Amino acid sequence: MKHLQKILLIVCISLISITSSGQNEATYIQKVNGEQVEVAVLNRHIEQLMDSLKMPGLSIAIINDSKLAYHQTFGVSNLETEKKITTTSIFEGASLSKPIFAYFVLKMVDKGIIDLDEPLHTYLEHPGIAENSIEKSKLITARMILSHSSGFPNFSRGQKVELPFTPGEGFVYSGEGYQYLAAIIGKLHNVGWKAKFNEIFEKEVTKPLGMQHTSFLWNAYLAENKVYGHFKGKPTKNDHGQWSGKTFNAFSSIHSEASEYAKFIIAMLKREGLSEASFDEMLQAHNHFSVDNELRKETGQTGWGLGFAQKPTPNGLMHLHTGNNHDFQAYTMFVPKQQYGLVIFTNSDKMLPFIQQLESILGAQF
Repeated sequence: MKHLQKILLIVCISLISITSSGQNEATYIQKVNGEQVEVAVLNRHIEQLMDSLKMPGLSIAIINDSKLAYHQTFGVSNLETEKKITTTSIFEGASLSKPIFAYFVLKMVDKGIIDLDEPLHTYLEHPGIAENSIEKSKLITARMILSHSSGFPNFSRGQKVELPFTPGEGFVYSGEGYQYLAAIIGKLHNVGWKAKFNEIFEKEVTKPLGMQHTSFLWNAYLAENKVYGHFKGKPTKNDHGQWSGKTFNAFSSIHSEASEYAKFIIAMLKREGLSEASFDEMLQAHNHFSVDNELRKETGQTGWGLGFAQKPTPNGLMHLHTGNNHDFQAYTMFVPKQQYGLVIFTNSDKMLPFIQQLESILGAQF
């Protein structure tokens, strides 16, 4: 009996040691350059930043070694009610829709449903091309859409589209192009771009990645858990607003939070869900910015892959994307060389100054 008690005591001590070790490891995360920062220090820094910026709420995730290393929520859903943000809170992702939609398109490429370099008019002609741009528009491919070299404007707003350059030879950031590509894929599946389209997207992307509550369409979970946006310090909305909620807007309608969207970034880092060739396509530059490109001069970004912008850094090539609906702003980036990633969802117009000041503790993130 005494011998058994001694064995049990040794086992208990070992378990306590293992648990303590795990807790110690969990109290630190790695910065993008591989150095460590204490989680408690990071939390205090974030709280101070949010207070100084009068920033209502935040969901943030950090990826180390291609795994979720840190996820925290801060602040409130609504500055007036002071309801706390929790791990179930959902935000608008705005243009963070585009990279994950690009991932979906590459799935369609892997399945042979669409070709990256087939002129898109052979699948479906865009109905809003100006007569003087029709011939040029016949050159547009999915590769050009995903790298913003098609010449489509961000939004046509019902106006005829005049292409400012030969497709493939310039840069114009375009939500219009992404929705055109969604319309083509919807046509190829005979579903349009509403609920049936979303079901295909969920089957191919969010369900395999475990993104249980991420959606491009309005649903009961969003209605219960979406936080309020804020603009210039005032709450705006927590419903579907001017968007109907019934259409799959490939360029803008994703709703999610940091730990769920981080699962997509982890899939990018671990190269899961696509063929090796498709990951190579996504992560190489397809649209090289000229040295006088305004975005390059402003941010240091040198071009665009398929879905993500790109920026060389001392730690390796950064792939990044912002989302901006004004009262909701979001951001993600990852550096494959460091197996590092960051995801931020905010319910205000304070994201950019927040990221800039976050860099003082995490290093270059944008």
